[in-house]
Amino acid sequence: MMRAINWHRLVAALALTMLTGAALAHGDEDHSQDAGKKAPATVPTTETGTTGSVPVAPQRLADGSLFIPKPVQRQLGLRTQVARSADLVATVELNGQVIADPQTSGRVQAMFAGSVLPGPKGMPTAGSKLAKGEVMAYLRPISGAMERGNQQANLAELEAQLAIAARKVQRFEQLEGAVPQKEIESARIEHAALQRRRAYVRASINSAEPLVAPVAGIVSASHHLLAGQMVDAKELLFEIVDPSRLAVTALGYDVGIAKTLVSATALAEQTPLELEFVGAGQQLREQALPLLFRITTRNAAVAVGQQVKVIAQTAQGIKGVTMPRTALTKIGAGETVVWVHTEAERFVARRIRYQSLDAAHIAILDGVHDGERVVTASAGLLAQVR
Repeated sequence: MMRAINWHRLVAALALTMLTGAALAHGDEDHSQDAGKKAPATVPTTETGTTGSVPVAPQRLADGSLFIPKPVQRQLGLRTQVARSADLVATVELNGQVIADPQTSGRVQAMFAGSVLPGPKGMPTAGSKLAKGEVMAYLRPISGAMERGNQQANLAELEAQLAIAARKVQRFEQLEGAVPQKEIESARIEHAALQRRRAYVRASINSAEPLVAPVAGIVSASHHLLAGQMVDAKELLFEIVDPSRLAVTALGYDVGIAKTLVSATALAEQTPLELEFVGAGQQLREQALPLLFRITTRNAAVAVGQQVKVIAQTAQGIKGVTMPRTALTKIGAGETVVWVHTEAERFVARRIRYQSLDAAHIAILDGVHDGERVVTASAGLLAQVR
């Protein structure tokens, strides 16, 4: 009798448990009273896949590294290169300046004080092409009233002397045979000399001196000359350069650099230039040795006077990792770093010590280990991820 009662109690307890669970877990409750409530807005920063929720936006993690999903990496155009340590050539960075090649450039200066007049093609302007010996302009001399009067009086005196000499030659020629031949020749020589003197004096009063181009090239500077402008003696009027023949001068603070220099390149902002070493001076300038290089890059987009960074390779050696200069980027307070691809979607900034190899490559001396992948393209975009 007691066993039957216990059995009925167990069945009743099980039934009550099932009813309670159904009441707590079923999903058919009436939520019509909540219909007026709006769900909170969410930002879609994740997507659900077969492996769970994965972030789709680049993120800066707590340790300072970056999480960049694969699709975003392709959109940014990220490219990496494996670091390989090797023996490299040591370089020295020098401050340089683009100059005109001394062998193919020239200047036109005023030989005397005068007035500038247009040449056969008008007044030369910056960029005008010139041939060697071409007349660019004319320079008419200027003088005071007293000096001009003296020149005119001298010219009148020469005219009179020339007339007398001409009649003397004519009379001697009529008496040829009766007058010694040496006197006839002397009269002719005197007449010719007076003619030349008259031409010089007349030219100093009325004519203008032609200004010719000393070399072929283009006018790099005309100093804003206008027709009729008055200039002083030795004043610089025109500068002519050959744009295909430019040079770079740099200052080396190691007097022995000329003996160890192997090759050199230059960086003009972001433009790489190939250089050919011409020679070094033997007298210090500003406590440095002047070095001269010729630009061998064809159609180089540089201008005379532009500042450049000269990277000279020496005979000494170093050990480092070669990387393109595009791998360098700035972060924070202007620190130079490279980004290392440590995992499939993780990037870490590394502070490095580096040295330039040439205008397009650097040698990383410290901060990157062999086998690590360094970002070489679009590295600057990673620094903008917040």
